Amino acid sequence: MTGVQSLLTNLEQLAAGTHAFARRHWQRALRIREKLWFSEEAFHLVLAGGVGVIGGLVNLVFHFCIGVSERFFFHQNGDISELAGGIAPLQRVLIPSVGGLLAGMVLFWGLRLVGKQGSSNLLEVVVASDGRLPFRTAIVKAISSLLSIGSGASIGREGAITQLSATFASKWGQLARWQPYRLRLLVACGAASGISAAYNAPIAGAVFAALIVLGNFSMNLFAPLVFSSVVASMVSRSFFGMKPWYVVPAFDFTSLTKLPWFLVLGILSGMVGAAFLKMLHWSEGMFKRLSVPIFIRLLIGGLLVGLIALRYPGVFGNGYGVTNQILQEKFLTYEFPMLFLVGLFCAKLLATLATVGSGSVGGVFTPTLFLGAALGCIFGTLLHRSGQGSELPTGAFALVGMGSMLAATTRSPLLAMIMVFEISLNYSLMPPLMLACVVSTLVARRLHPESIYTQPLRNKGLMVDRESLRPGSATEQTVGDLMRAPVPPLRETASLQEIADRFLTSSNNFLPVVDAKYQLIGMVALQDLKEYLNAGPEMTAVIAYDVMRAAPACVTPGQLLLDTLPIMLTSEQRNVPVVNTLAENRLVGAVVRAEVLGLLSEAIATRGQAKAPSELAS
Repeated sequence: MTGVQSLLTNLEQLAAGTHAFARRHWQRALRIREKLWFSEEAFHLVLAGGVGVIGGLVNLVFHFCIGVSERFFFHQNGDISELAGGIAPLQRVLIPSVGGLLAGMVLFWGLRLVGKQGSSNLLEVVVASDGRLPFRTAIVKAISSLLSIGSGASIGREGAITQLSATFASKWGQLARWQPYRLRLLVACGAASGISAAYNAPIAGAVFAALIVLGNFSMNLFAPLVFSSVVASMVSRSFFGMKPWYVVPAFDFTSLTKLPWFLVLGILSGMVGAAFLKMLHWSEGMFKRLSVPIFIRLLIGGLLVGLIALRYPGVFGNGYGVTNQILQEKFLTYEFPMLFLVGLFCAKLLATLATVGSGSVGGVFTPTLFLGAALGCIFGTLLHRSGQGSELPTGAFALVGMGSMLAATTRSPLLAMIMVFEISLNYSLMPPLMLACVVSTLVARRLHPESIYTQPLRNKGLMVDRESLRPGSATEQTVGDLMRAPVPPLRETASLQEIADRFLTSSNNFLPVVDAKYQLIGMVALQDLKEYLNAGPEMTAVIAYDVMRAAPACVTPGQLLLDTLPIMLTSEQRNVPVVNTLAENRLVGAVVRAEVLGLLSEAIATRGQAKAPSELAS
């Protein structure tokens, strides 16, 4: 018996020793894993690199598809404005008209086929939603854009490339079931890679995503944007090479006395840019007031472009080829160069208004650059005729006009400066370019409060405050950074039995109630159903609308967590509903009340501890 007890004691000691040994090595392994494991910032860089590859490949595929579309309409490839100049007048009218009709039919039937999906606006899904871009909608719009671009519509290809890149990135995140804050970062990386690949401008791509899409330059966000832009640019360069998009005659800008002329050009660009935005808004409103399907509106837009092209075939396409001719001063050899340039500027303006206003899918970056180049060239030509600034070529004024017009429409002088520098690789003009971009932005902002990107959001009632999108400490984070999928809502017509089944199969004490438009109209509380539990068959007619409470106070994705503190403190719900805007009240997500309060209390405690030493010292 003593031998058995001794054996058992030895086994216990061996087990204890083995357990202690295993525990020590397990803890050591955990420490090693923590050192080797990716941080979140490193993981975001890896994701950004993948999105950059996507953006470069999207640019390649879209470029090939545009070539196919051009061959379909013109039976050959080349610069569309040159192709338009070599066809019969009747064809100039028919091709954009037929292209608009086909593009509109794709939108009309395609969007009905895919069904109602969420917003496809990049800024909207970042500012007022969870970063989810609808994939099928993007494909339909990309096909429509290909038909419009290939038939000569006055829009750029960068819009569709950016949209597709961002949508593929968002879809990747949706399939991986990542949180909204990461989805929004992927959308921004997609936008950066799209711009970078389309223009071979990696710095401009990153700055565009940081300033326009995210409204944030913090390093934990800007680093992935840069990485995505660089990868996309290198993928694109491996197929298309590296060369400046626009070529300007060589010259040196070394005199301070020349700057005032560019100050005047900046003021002029700001005025014209603000007028352009107002006319775009007016044009969109005019076309929407036509009680006709979208394909008829695009047919009318294409017809207007074709009629304008009878006199000015250069309005066909995004204007890249004509802009290069303006920069290289080829139009100055004409008999009446000033008259032609003014006519070309007005013609391109009208063609862009007709194309964009009718609802064609595409970008306005390149047409805006065209308008800026024409405006700058007109200004430079007038100066030369008055005996001023003759030492500077008109191409210099055209290039500065491109940047200042872009700054006026985007309200981002930094983006305009970098974009024009990267697409021209001309550093000599940076001082006057910087001056003109800043001045044009100030003038345009004074005359028209919204940019070309924020105007659609403002029309939907989304108040865009980009400063509210800053991540960082809990007091600087937004609701969107923590937002999750909403608690599955009830329809207002849900029966009492359906409501009971939902409560039995979930751990929620409150269920949101929405109408047919997914607008939050109330909440059903479990405790409110007690009086109906013993009811008989007469209660079968009771629906969610009959037993729901009024809709509670909600939060929106763009709100700072600190601003939501009163709502979190007074709310009875574990999952506080998130709506896209307080005006539209469409349910888009939920935040865990305990998580928000925990983060805020921790941040406040940390701040109090940080202040304590200084208070003691004082």
